[in-house]
Amino acid sequence: MRLLAAVAVLTLAVAPAAPASGAPSLAASGCPLFPADSVWHAPVSGLAVHPRSRAFLAAMGSGAGIHADFGSGTWEGGPIGIPYTVVPPGQPKVPVRFGYAAESDPGPYPIPPDAPVEGGPDAGGDRHVLVVQAGSCRLYELFDAHRDGAGWRAGSGAVFDLRSNRLRPAGWTSADAAGLPILAGLVRYEEVARGRIDHAIRVTVDRSQAAYLWPARHQAGQAGASLPPMGLRLRLRAGVDIGGFPSQARVILQAMRTYGLVVADNGSSGFIGGVPDERWDNDALHQLGRVTLADFGAVDTAPLRISPASAAARGARGTGPAGRAAPRSPARRAPAAAALLPGVGRRSFAEPAPVTAAGPDPAAGLAARAAGAGPGGPGRALPGLLPLVLAGLLGLVAAGLAARVALRPRGPAGRHVR
Repeated sequence: MRLLAAVAVLTLAVAPAAPASGAPSLAASGCPLFPADSVWHAPVSGLAVHPRSRAFLAAMGSGAGIHADFGSGTWEGGPIGIPYTVVPPGQPKVPVRFGYAAESDPGPYPIPPDAPVEGGPDAGGDRHVLVVQAGSCRLYELFDAHRDGAGWRAGSGAVFDLRSNRLRPAGWTSADAAGLPILAGLVRYEEVARGRIDHAIRVTVDRSQAAYLWPARHQAGQAGASLPPMGLRLRLRAGVDIGGFPSQARVILQAMRTYGLVVADNGSSGFIGGVPDERWDNDALHQLGRVTLADFGAVDTAPLRISPASAAARGARGTGPAGRAAPRSPARRAPAAAALLPGVGRRSFAEPAPVTAAGPDPAAGLAARAAGAGPGGPGRALPGLLPLVLAGLLGLVAAGLAARVALRPRGPAGRHVR
């Protein structure tokens, strides 16, 4: 289902202020776009190529150019992209009826009656509705949404906690075919304007496999092992020169290299999702078409996974609330070896003993161990080590005194000379 145009975002008097002629600001909501350790924020630049990468890309159509399915202005009567809106903590909740109720989170949802619908109020297509509620930091997403009396009716609906890595139940759809949150993968003007996108980007393919990869939870495909599964991550090759692209396109391409694309729905191959905004430069976005799927490779994200039920990922890094860099976590003990990525060896957190030309200094090593620099951590001496060290020092003192006595010259009658 090709993404269609979306009506311009209406700024509600009760909602956080939005930039003039632009989309609402997620930063103004005070909510993160999922935790900093979410797989959405996990760099894929160091991951190995998936064994079926060539087959997947061939099935997608490697000659297909990247197309920004968002921008400024209108297309077929409506603004271009998937809109979202931000509502206050007290936004009234209304009932929602679902066509696929068995895989939808039940209502009520805090969706205002004039919430922007993808493609506009009278559009066909996917008709997504995305709402972020400030305070609770809940994300509410609908597929095929229509007004229904005092509430809404939709094909399916999903609720996500933007502060949590919890995934939907296995096999459940969302407002997207992959069972993933849509907003997490959309390109927003505010992040491109600051010069950095810190998450993977949503992409569609014309045909998909009847299977899904973590963190996706649902498939909407057909038989064929060469077809891309939902959740597949694509990475822009390092050798692709992005230096000559306009700034808006270059920021997006850099995100494709660092965080990649996530196969999230069926549609035209290479179409990436974004939020409509009058500040987009459509000519600059059109330049993305110079890059084709042949410039990508599918990567194996299995090493990132910590738990199949969680979107938390090894090596993920992102931003905290309001788009600010996430604060560094307090120093923690090194993870167990099983949690390390392949190829990353163990390392000791004890300070190494000083090294001289003759080798390590035994006395320095003993002092460090006595101070507790070792398996127990600083301040935790090994059991029984301190008495042994003291005994050794006393022995050295006694031996030194004995040596001094033995070396002094003797006087008459065997008396020691003073």
